[in-house]
Amino acid sequence: MNSELIRLMRPSHWVKNLFVFLPVFFGHQMTNPDALLAAAIACAAFCLAASAVYCLNDIIDVEADRRHPVKRKRPIASGSVSVVSAYIVMTALAMASIAIPLLLDAPVCYTTMAVIAAYLVMDMAYCLRLKQYAIIDICLLSLGFVLRILAGGTATGIVISHWLVMMTFLLTLFLGIAKRRDDVLRMNATGIPTRQNTTRYNLTFVNNALNITGAVMLVCYIMYTVSAEVIENFGNPYLYLTTIFVILGLLRYIQLAVVDERTGDPTKVLLHDRFTQFVIVGWGLTFLLLIYVL
Repeated sequence: MNSELIRLMRPSHWVKNLFVFLPVFFGHQMTNPDALLAAAIACAAFCLAASAVYCLNDIIDVEADRRHPVKRKRPIASGSVSVVSAYIVMTALAMASIAIPLLLDAPVCYTTMAVIAAYLVMDMAYCLRLKQYAIIDICLLSLGFVLRILAGGTATGIVISHWLVMMTFLLTLFLGIAKRRDDVLRMNATGIPTRQNTTRYNLTFVNNALNITGAVMLVCYIMYTVSAEVIENFGNPYLYLTTIFVILGLLRYIQLAVVDERTGDPTKVLLHDRFTQFVIVGWGLTFLLLIYVL
């Protein structure tokens, strides 16, 4: 496959689809090979579905991307991939993403297909119209991650906790607000809004929204770790110790957003910021130790 077509699919962003494995992780099923395989199949389907949405997004935003100092290098905006080719790739990816869950046993394959289809419909509506509306845009992006964990739950048959849904929504909303802050900074510097709805955001709003969302997420996580239901489920009363990593992660991301002003791409932060990587690995290992060893 042409390297530019692969770049159009944004495989580096597939790391976001690891959210599909969260029901397995929190459902105490990491040692269950059947659950891991089912989650991997759902994750692969989401990778292709997300890439299909990226294709449509770049087709629609081609003119705006050409005016953007970074996005103008994208395959369609730069002219290295034609719009027709992008439509063909998008259609193939979308169809493949719907078909992949057929590898799962019935009836979970059909419910997983329904979740993937719902994601495609929602995100295509986002690309075509809904991303023009401030607040709605970041909420829909967060719901996309909620659908990822729902896909992980339906594929594996694991019942998803309301805590997991709330924390996923709040975390991704927090990241989405930080990303919009980067758009506002760019607009303030150039006088040109990078998105149609950027003018409906300003620094005061995004800073307050960032603080509120981060605080609510932290409280939600603490309540999760000390709830009787969770302590009984995992058989360990010390899950609250993992809160230190959550606090460090939030503070680091706020530092990157407010001090360093480089949260325009959360995926790049995850892949390149050593402190963030340390926090995520530390949280994961501590959680694993508490629920699988101690």
